[in-house]
Formats: sequence, structure tokens, C-alpha cells
Amino acid sequence: MKNIKIKKVAVVGSGIMGSRIACHLVNVGMDVLLLDISPSELNEKERKLNKKISDKDVKNRIVNESLLNTLKAKPSSLFLKSDYDKIKTGNLDDDISKISSVDWIIEAVVEKLSIKKTVYDLIEKHRNKNTIISTNTSGIPISQISEKRTSNFKEMFLGTHFFNPPRYLRLLEIIPGKDTKKQIIDFFIEFGSVVLGKETVLCKDTPAFIANRLGIYSLMSTIHSVEKNNLSVSDVDFLTGTLIGRPKSATFRTMDVVGLDTAVNVSKNLLKDLKNDESVSMFELPTSVKSLYINKQWGDKTGRGFYKKEIKEKGKRVFYEIDLKTLKYKDTEKIKDESLLEIKKSEQLEVRIKKLINLKNKYGDFYRSTFYDTFRYCSLRIPEVSDEIYKIDNAICSGFGWKKGPFETWDIIGVEGAYKEMIDMNLKPAEWVKEMLSNNIKSFYRFKNNKKEYYNISQKKYCHVPGQEEVIQLDAFKENDIVWTNKDVSLYDIKDGILNLEFHTKMNSIGEGVLMGINKAIDTCEKDFKGLVISNEADYFSAGADLGTLFMLAGNRDFKKIEESIRVFQNTMMRVRHSSVPVVVATSGITLGGGCELSLHADSIQAHSETYMGLVELGAGLIPAGGGTKELVMRTASQYGKGDPEFNKLMESFMNIASAKVSTSAKEALEMGYITKKDKQTTNRKNLLKDAKNTVLNILSYGYIKPTINKKIKVHGRSALAMFNAGVETMKQGKYISEYDQKLAQKLAYIMCGGDLTQECLVEEQYLLDLEREAFVSLCGEQKTLERMHSILFKRKPLRN
Repeated sequence: MKNIKIKKVAVVGSGIMGSRIACHLVNVGMDVLLLDISPSELNEKERKLNKKISDKDVKNRIVNESLLNTLKAKPSSLFLKSDYDKIKTGNLDDDISKISSVDWIIEAVVEKLSIKKTVYDLIEKHRNKNTIISTNTSGIPISQISEKRTSNFKEMFLGTHFFNPPRYLRLLEIIPGKDTKKQIIDFFIEFGSVVLGKETVLCKDTPAFIANRLGIYSLMSTIHSVEKNNLSVSDVDFLTGTLIGRPKSATFRTMDVVGLDTAVNVSKNLLKDLKNDESVSMFELPTSVKSLYINKQWGDKTGRGFYKKEIKEKGKRVFYEIDLKTLKYKDTEKIKDESLLEIKKSEQLEVRIKKLINLKNKYGDFYRSTFYDTFRYCSLRIPEVSDEIYKIDNAICSGFGWKKGPFETWDIIGVEGAYKEMIDMNLKPAEWVKEMLSNNIKSFYRFKNNKKEYYNISQKKYCHVPGQEEVIQLDAFKENDIVWTNKDVSLYDIKDGILNLEFHTKMNSIGEGVLMGINKAIDTCEKDFKGLVISNEADYFSAGADLGTLFMLAGNRDFKKIEESIRVFQNTMMRVRHSSVPVVVATSGITLGGGCELSLHADSIQAHSETYMGLVELGAGLIPAGGGTKELVMRTASQYGKGDPEFNKLMESFMNIASAKVSTSAKEALEMGYITKKDKQTTNRKNLLKDAKNTVLNILSYGYIKPTINKKIKVHGRSALAMFNAGVETMKQGKYISEYDQKLAQKLAYIMCGGDLTQECLVEEQYLLDLEREAFVSLCGEQKTLERMHSILFKRKPLRN
């Protein structure tokens, strides 16, 4: 096996995980064969059609229905829904021989060892001896699965544990057997990271591996703390969600989504497998939770669990929560504690955690008991589940969606102070923590020479976190490499003559301070540096322009200030486009409105595959006026070929803006025209900034020439405008849009067609920018626009008035 290459993959088992894994493999360019068992009998529909059990469509019914269910599910498992046909389906009776031609076989059948062994009998009979085989088991020991297999099988076999949903959860646990070839282990660590876009964590073959073992312990510790701290279900979900950098679904909502039946099965398995664990009793569910299980209150799948939803008059949804003392549903109440609500306002997670752990009330007691118990348990699992703390943090963060892992959180709180409190609370951590502190090492992590280091327990010193040659972390530059800053942005020297500009505003919105920062960054680059990256380490790039300030100005009817602000925004975007140094924008997550416009003006976009991009201003009663409308007109015109239906191409761009459509991936953004073929895409989020920097360096290596102003943009004038307005009128007559939607769409069409021109002609960029600005300012004077902005700002939802 000189060079391992994976292009064709077979997934055996088409359930929720198997089908979703198949979809993600297609996302990253693989050809996939999805297999499952044949049904044992005809269903009612097949009998009515006089089908035979031997018919191919009957034998493929299970796999085809499973895949169809996955394709229907939201959010989508595919980057592009049209890619579904890249998954070929088959059954284990007729198509198992096809696995001989694949490079990798993933087994994803039900979590029963006997069934897995039967499947592996088939796989071993038909596989190629050079094919890699892996199991997606979430906890069955790898040694048990590979027991009694041939030596070649064992060498080519390992665990590859994806987390659900595989597209969105970044963790991939790699669990080698004792006979797995080192070359295969090393290959999957890199392949999982670079190609699959995963946080690959090498695990030991221990019960539930790393993430589930420790993440579920933390979940159980939280549940057991509820009654002790006299908290309600909704209290706990408020306390354990985004407030502490964890998913919005928090604790009990997560259990409703996953299913209490699943939680009970996990609990039983861990209780059985962890007999020697000093804290095994924590995996026993409380009596109240067991009662819900007995009553089949399993969550979403049964219609009620820790929460129950009812539809009231006019379709209004009302949620109730279970009272864990009475097991009766009650109204959900929001926390009113002023200290908590004040802490919630802080944008910085580190600040929130420090304040929460120091609260002198029942909420502080809850945080201290749950955090400290999790810290204790994680420290005691070294070296059982892992030898290194960073693997534990990486696994839990990428598998459970935490922003900070247990050891990272402990660092934020303060290791020494928390240790003393843990001792006082009889939550004694592992002895190595005491030894670390006695050696005057006060934190688990530190940054040195722009690289992250972790405390290596066996070597008793700091060591580099492996794989950082592929990663640039802005945290590493915050101490010594800030070139310039204001309250909204920071400009970092990320070496090799490249600067990075990062936003600090709420949702990374673009206002006066950010625009000043962009201009300052370009000034600094043009004087002393070679190129600029604009990227943010948050989960989102930018929610767009500062709507709050605009709403205030519009409410005061300060149209002069609005006009000035839009002119500055436009000029800044044109500065990005025409600077004498290359500018690359690295996008990830939501990239909307002004954030999208900024991206459109860069020399290149380095897009994370999970980039959700769109010009959504019409939802706020406005039109894109930061050059976004101009850019799409210009891009569309540049693609016109002889004999092309030019109106149709322009109409596609028009509809994307008019419907405020947002891409569901970078691939879809490419189809929509927001990303071009010259732009680059990154699958692994942690590599995004490094890839963006390399893109700047690559542009420089070819000799950068700044773009000239485009003075030959083809616009169609009245002929196209009449057609666009007729289409909009038809949509209004069909009640697809409101009368005000129509007005907005007509304003947009006017710009995109170049105004009321009598014939086709060529215009320059500034002409279209002037049309954008004029329309934008006029809409700020409309009452319905103010109503739309108010709804977004204060009700957090769009208004169609």
C-alpha cells in the first residue's frame, strides 16, 4: 500500500447514519454505493402491483426508502440536492460483489454485535484484500468486532465513528485495532481532516471511546443536579445552552430530539460496560426520567417528552415543560434573575463563564457542581481514554458542539482556584492535576510563538498541539501581533507579509467602525505589507450591515446621514476591489447582506463549505446598496455569450435577490453566482484562515495587478424592465408576494436593468452604484420598510407586510 487513495466507497447499512454518511461522502467528491438487506416479504403497495419478492425494486426497497427519507430531511445532508444521483443503491443479495471494486467499505448497521459479525462474513468473502474496512460503531469494542477475522482483514480494519448528522458535526473518532496498519491510521487522520473536513481524534478502544463517554457523563451530571439545585427543565436549558457556549438545544431539548429511548439504551450499555468506573452510578438515570421512559414520553418521536407542543388558535405554537417532581406539564417560564440576564448580554464567552461560576445563588451552585464534577471525571479518565488533554477537548467540542472543552473551560475559570474549590466540595480531580500545580504550571494550555501548546502529563511540560502546521489561530496573535485596533475590529500580522482583519461587533455586523477598519487595513497593507485576509473566527462571517443604526437614522428621517453612510460603504467596497494589494475574504456560516457584498468585491473568496451566502436586504424592506446589486449585474453581463438568452440569466440573479435566497452551502453559492470558479473552497473550518493566507500568497506569486474600473457593463433598459415588472405583477396577482414586495422588486429591477434606458447600452460601475444608493435612501423613508426593520431587530423574525 504505497499510496492510499479513496475515490469509491461502499456503505453497508442504510439507516439514518449510513444514508447520511453516504451523503457526506458525495459532498466531498466520492462515488458511493449504499447497500442494505432485502425485505423478507412484500408490502401492501407491492402486493397491489403484483410485484414479486425477487423484483429488483422490491429487493432495493429498504435502501431506497432509507435514502429517500434522508434526502427529505432538513437540514439537508447534501451540499447540493442535485448530487443525490451520485449515490448508487443496491441490496446485499445481488450487489455485495460490487464492493470488490471500492477503496473503502464502511459498515453502519444496527449496534448489535451478532448482526455486525454476519455482515462482516459477507464483506470478507467479497472484498478486495487492499480495501480498507471500517465500522461506524458508537461503542462496541473494535477488538470484539474483528475477533476471528483473517490477519489481512485485521490489518485493514479500524473504527471510524461519525457523529450525527455527519455533515454538520465535525468529529470523526479514529479507533484502530491492535493489528491495524500504522499507514492506514496515519492516512485516516489526514484524510478525515483535509478531505472529509473533520476534527479527527485518535481514540483508544475503550467503552464509548472519548466523546460519548465524557459528553454523556457531563449530560448525566447535569440531569442529576436538577433536583438538588431546585431547577426546572427550562431553567437548565437556559443555563446549559448558548450562555455557556453550547448548542441552543442545551440539555433536555437535546434529549427530546435524540429520543429518551436512545438515552436509556446508552445508559444501560454504559452501566454494563463501565463496572470498574468509580463514577458508574452517574450513568443511572434519575427515577423521574425513568418514569417518562415507561410512559413513552420519549420526546419528538412520540410527541411529548421533557417538552410538549400544542397548536392553539390561529396556528400559534405553545410549549409546555414537564415538572420533574409531579411529572405533569406546566407553562414554560423564562428566567427572570437579573444577574443572569445581565451576564447574558456579554458578547465574550470567557467573560460569561467567569461571571457565572462566581454567582452566589442557586445558579452559581449549579454551575460549580456540574462544571467541577465534569472536570474531575475528565481528569480521572487520563490515561484510560486518552493520554492527552487536547484530544478530550477536541472530541467533546466537535462531537457535542461545545465552544470550549472541559480543560479549556477549566483554564478560563482558573485551574488553581477551581482545584481548591473542588477539593472543598469533595470533587477531587486526578493526582496529576495537583502535581502540575505544584510544579508552578497554572494552565492546561498556552500560546507560544503563535502556536498553541498543551500540558503533556507524561512529560510534565508544555508540548505543541499536533497538526498546527495546518492551522492559524488568531488567539495566538492577540498578545504581540496586533497592528491596529478599534472597538469593532482588530488587525493582526499573521506573518509572511500578510495581515488579517477580524470583526468584533455583534453578529460581526458592518458599521462605521468596521468600515474604518477595512480602510485602515488596506492603507497599512499598501504601505508596509503585501496582502490582506478578512476573516472571523466566529461560526459566522457577517450578518450584514448595522441595521440598528440604520433603523435609528431612518426613524429620525436623517436621510442625509443615511446617504453619506451608504456612500462610505460603497466607496469602501470599491477600495477592496481596487486596492494595490490582493484582498481575500474567508467566509464561513452566515454571510449575508453587507457581508456578502464585501465578499463579492474581494480578489478571491476562500469559502468554508458551510457558507450560507445571500443578499437578503429585501426582507428588511431595502435593496442591496453596498455594490451587491451592481456586482451581480456585472457578473451576469460578463457571462453573456453569442446567442445566449441574456434576459433569463439576469432574471436568475434578480430572483435570488428578490426572494432573499440564501445558499445552503458554498457549492450552492457557486451555482447562485455569489462564488465563482476562481474562488476556493475549504472543507475543514479550522484550515480556513491558513488556506486564505495561502491564496493571497499564491496570487502574489503570479504578480498581482489590481483590477481596473469596469466601464463596459451591459444593461438592457426598458425592454428588460418591462418583462421583469410583468413577472413581478404575475407573482403579486398569484398572491405569492405582497404589494410592498412588488414595490421593492420593481426598485431592484430598475437598478438591474440600468434604469429607464430606451435601449441596451454599456455603463460603468459608478452608474449602478448611484442607482443603488438612490433607491436605498428612498426606501428608508417608507413606513413599511421601518416596520420590516423593527420586526427583524426586536422580534427576531422577518415581516411580510
